[in-house]
Amino acid sequence: MARVTLRDVAAASGVHLSTVSRVIRGDTTRIRPETVARVWKHAGSLGYRTDLWAASLRSGRTNIIGMLVPRITDVVLATVFESLEEEAARNDYLVLVASTWDASDKRRAALERFVARRVDGVVIADAQVSDSDVQEIADRGLPVLLVSRRTGELPFVNGDDRGGGAQAGEHLAQLGARDVVVIGGPDYASTSRDRAGGFVDAFRRAAPDGEVRVIPAGFDVESGSRVMQGLVEDGRPDGVFVVNDFAAIGAMSTMVNAGIRPGRDIAVVGYNDIPISSRLATPLSSVRADLPAMGRAAFHAIRQLIDGQAVESTFVATELVVRESSAAFVAPVAG
Repeated sequence: MARVTLRDVAAASGVHLSTVSRVIRGDTTRIRPETVARVWKHAGSLGYRTDLWAASLRSGRTNIIGMLVPRITDVVLATVFESLEEEAARNDYLVLVASTWDASDKRRAALERFVARRVDGVVIADAQVSDSDVQEIADRGLPVLLVSRRTGELPFVNGDDRGGGAQAGEHLAQLGARDVVVIGGPDYASTSRDRAGGFVDAFRRAAPDGEVRVIPAGFDVESGSRVMQGLVEDGRPDGVFVVNDFAAIGAMSTMVNAGIRPGRDIAVVGYNDIPISSRLATPLSSVRADLPAMGRAAFHAIRQLIDGQAVESTFVATELVVRESSAAFVAPVAG
């Protein structure tokens, strides 16, 4: 069967070839809506399909976006990616994803592969606070958008991590916790710094008589468990804020093994509200961001950058979801 061409669509719709070409490209400025509708109606009935390779040669674009994540198995960034990819598909873009494991050599190699494949722009979810690799790619003229983490002055779409941490700090202070520990993440991640910083500032304002310590760790179960084991041995706190739910789950597991009741003996709040958090033996209080909204916003922001438009950085609102891991806490009586 012969391939349907733009000339076939033009003949069927009774519209000039150049007008059909503009409609198919999405350039409908000064074209009447009824003409646009007629072109698409006949294109659909004839089975016309856009030749993306030819379009790429003409426009200099590939309609491909690259995305870097620390690891695609991370449920938080996987959710962001799925939403971004779905929105991209609705707009005829393809998204390529690469896991970097937060390793600079893997990141540089992935970025070079993206450049070699002529991606139109890159969404980076593994940026570090001081990040020359990301800045170098941006300096080369490739549109770059950050998501989840921040670095330098590059535009980003992030959850309001500082505000989320503040909600957790106010919550533990209101419960009466006064000896509080923050189990942080890696210091190179803005998410860790912002969540911990927001918590500390809010807790100190709400509980000036309280004490708060920040202990750096990782974003994984083992890190949370290891830090909590040290706290159990050295004198346990009455409140714990963990900047990642997986690490919070590790911390609560260690509490249980030590005979400590999460939520009663120690108030615990995590971050990200991953699906399993509400299904634990002691459901975990956690700060939630609208991750699908973050993915959709990230696609439209990178597309604006690709089109040469300025983009303002965006914070997606966060919400503290209170469950048994903190709601059941009874503050110790002073004396």
